[in-house]
Amino acid sequence: MSDLPRWAVEMRDLFRSGSAAQFLIHGNVFDVLPHDGRLLSLPSFLDDVMFSTYDVVLRYDRSRGARATRGAEDWGNWLEQALGREGNLQSLLREPGSALELIDRYLLRTLHLQAIKHDARIPQSASRIPHPASRIPHPASRTPARIAVVIEFAEFVVPRGDALQLGGGFAANTVKVLGWANDPGISQANIVTVLISEGLRDMNDLVVDNPHAAALHVPLPDEAEMSTYVQALATSQFPELPARTEVPFDTLGARLTGLSRVGARTAIGLALRNDKAITAAWLSKVKKDLIERECQGLLEFIESTFTLDNVAGHEPVKAWLREDTALLRKGALRALPMGYLISGRIGTGKTFLVQCWAGEIGIPCVVLKNFRDRWVGATESNLEKIFAVLRAVGQVVVFVDEADQAAGKRGGGDDDSGLSGRVYSMLAKEMSDTRNRGKIIWVFATSRPDLLEVDLKRQGRLDVHIPLFPPETSAEREALLLAIAKKLKFPLTAGDLPPFADGQALGGNELEGVLVRALRLHELSGEPRRPIREILADVLKEVRPSPHTRKLEYMDLVAVKECTDARFLPERFRTLTPEELETRIDALQRFV
Repeated sequence: MSDLPRWAVEMRDLFRSGSAAQFLIHGNVFDVLPHDGRLLSLPSFLDDVMFSTYDVVLRYDRSRGARATRGAEDWGNWLEQALGREGNLQSLLREPGSALELIDRYLLRTLHLQAIKHDARIPQSASRIPHPASRIPHPASRTPARIAVVIEFAEFVVPRGDALQLGGGFAANTVKVLGWANDPGISQANIVTVLISEGLRDMNDLVVDNPHAAALHVPLPDEAEMSTYVQALATSQFPELPARTEVPFDTLGARLTGLSRVGARTAIGLALRNDKAITAAWLSKVKKDLIERECQGLLEFIESTFTLDNVAGHEPVKAWLREDTALLRKGALRALPMGYLISGRIGTGKTFLVQCWAGEIGIPCVVLKNFRDRWVGATESNLEKIFAVLRAVGQVVVFVDEADQAAGKRGGGDDDSGLSGRVYSMLAKEMSDTRNRGKIIWVFATSRPDLLEVDLKRQGRLDVHIPLFPPETSAEREALLLAIAKKLKFPLTAGDLPPFADGQALGGNELEGVLVRALRLHELSGEPRRPIREILADVLKEVRPSPHTRKLEYMDLVAVKECTDARFLPERFRTLTPEELETRIDALQRFV
C-alpha cells in the first residue's frame, strides 16, 4: 500500500502505534480516490483498501441504516440471536439511537469473546473468577478478530451543539462514540471506528476535541494528482481529450486545480459531450462556476475588465502592487508579502483598487463572501471549506472587504456564544501559515483598521499596510473625475471639466455622485442639450461635502497610523510625529 494518500498513511501509522482507534475524516469526502487503476469513493476505499484484511466492516448512515459490507454472516447471526426475527428490525437498524446501540452491543460481545479466548490460554490458578461473557452461548472460534465501524454523514448522528440540549437520543449517540474512542479495551483490540463528515466542525465538539480521536483531512487533489487524473481520463474515458483541448494537454491538470476529481471530470465531460473545444476562456469560466457551486456561494471570483491604469492617483501604491505582480510572475515567492491591509476613509476606492489589480495580476482573485451562518457550527464549517479550496487553487488573491466586521475578535463576545473568537482564531492560524507565502495572498480592506485585532494585522499576516486618501489638489480631483467617467463609460474629456473651487474637498464617492447627478440633468434636459461642462459647474456649486468631517478625519489618521511605508503618505502626514498623531486621534475619538 505504498501509493496511499498522505491522510491514509497517517491513519495507518496512528492505528498501528496504538495512538488512536477512532478517526474523524473530513474535507473532500465526496470525491473519488485512485487506487490500483480504480476510482473508489471514500467509503469503498476504506472497505477495499484500508480494511481489506478485516473480518467485519459495518457501515451506517441515517438513510440506509446499519449494514455489513464484510462479515455479513457473523453480523446477521448475531442480530438474529440478539433480536430474533422482529418485524421492526429495519427500523432499529436505521434509527441512529437503536442502530448505534446494536453496534455497541456487537462490539462489546466481540470484546468479551476475545477475553474468553485470552482467559482460556491462562492457567486456572491465574484466572479464578469466570469472565461474565462466558455465559454468552456463542462459539468463541467464530469471533471476528478485526472489526471496523464506518459512520457516514456523521454530522447527522453526533451534530454540533450541547449534547444535553440537542436531546436524549443525540446525547446517547455522543456518549457511545466517545466510548468507542476512550475505551481501553477497544483501543487495544483490532477495532477501529471512523466518522465521515465534510465539515469537521459540523460534528459535536466533544467528539471533535476528544484527545483519543484523530482528525484526518482529505484535501482536494494538488497539481500533480490532478495531472495524473487527467492522464487517466484521457486513457480510459475521454481518448479524444488531447486532440480537443486548446489548452496544452500537459498543463490541463494545473488549470483544473481547485476542483475535486469529480468536478474536473464534470468540466471535461461538459465540453466533450457537447462537442466543444476546451479553450482557456471556457475552462476558466467552467472552473469558476464549479468552485463557486461547490463552495455554495462562500467564494466569488472577481472578473475585472479594469487594470491599475483605471485608478486615478495613488501612484506609489500602484507602483508597489505592480512590483509585487512582477515578483509573482518571476516566481520569487519568498519576496512577496503574506497579505495587505488597505485602509482609508469611505470613498477612497479601496474596493476598486483591488478590482483593478485583479485585472492585471494574472492569478485568480476571489472575494470572501459572508461565511457567517446562524446555525451552530455552520460558520466554522464554512471557513474549513473555504480554506480547503484556497489551498488547492494553487495561487490566489483573497479579498476580504469590510474586514473589521468579518474577521472576528480575539475574545469573542457574550452575544455570539464565542463565535467571533473562533472566527478570529481560524483566520489568524490560516493567514500565518508561511507555506502559503506567494500562494494565498490576503487583502483586507476597511475604513476602520483600528477595529481589527492587532495580531491579525501584524507583520507575517498582513505585511504591507496601504493607506488611501481623497484627492487633495484640483488636478487630482480632475484626474479622478475623468477616471470615474471612464468607469461609467461616459465620454468626458478634460475640456468638459469646470474649475474646482479652492479648498473644495470631495472624495471619490462624492465625485462619482457629482458626475451621476450631472448625467441625470444631461439626460433630462431637452434639445438642444446644455454642454456637460455647464451642468457640472452648476452641480459643483450646489453639492455639499460630507458633514461628518471629524469621523472622516479620524479614518484618515488611523490609516496613517497603520501605514508601513512613508512613500504611501501625502506630504502633510509625513511630518506628523507619533505623539502628534496619537494626540489628534485621541481628540477625535469621542466623535466616532
